[in-house]
Amino acid sequence: MRAGADAEVEDVAVHAFEVPTDGPDGFEEDGTLRWDSTTMILVEARAGGTSGIGYTYGDASVAAFVESALAPLVRGADAHAPAAAWERMSAGIRNAGRPGLGLEVKWADAEPYRVYGARP
Repeated sequence: MRAGADAEVEDVAVHAFEVPTDGPDGFEEDGTLRWDSTTMILVEARAGGTSGIGYTYGDASVAAFVESALAPLVRGADAHAPAAAWERMSAGIRNAGRPGLGLEVKWADAEPYRVYGARP
């Protein structure tokens, strides 16, 4: 995408992938918890023929939250203005847990809304 070109976020795709661990006996642990898989949330934003991805880790419900509460706020936004998209997301989740899960998801997943290659 060339500098100065319009770059409206056309679509946001959200996916959750459960990845099994490869530790001894199929488990991993950190001294406080033991687990057998990790869920990765992948977000892909598309604008002006370019796409960018970002990811975070959490329960699959995080993907549902991103899809239902955050993605609609970013679709149509200017891909050259990720700070404005962040503000829109912040305001949009005010009553959906902004100081808790909502803020964590927004911070972790705000970067994918900057479509890489779209900035001059």
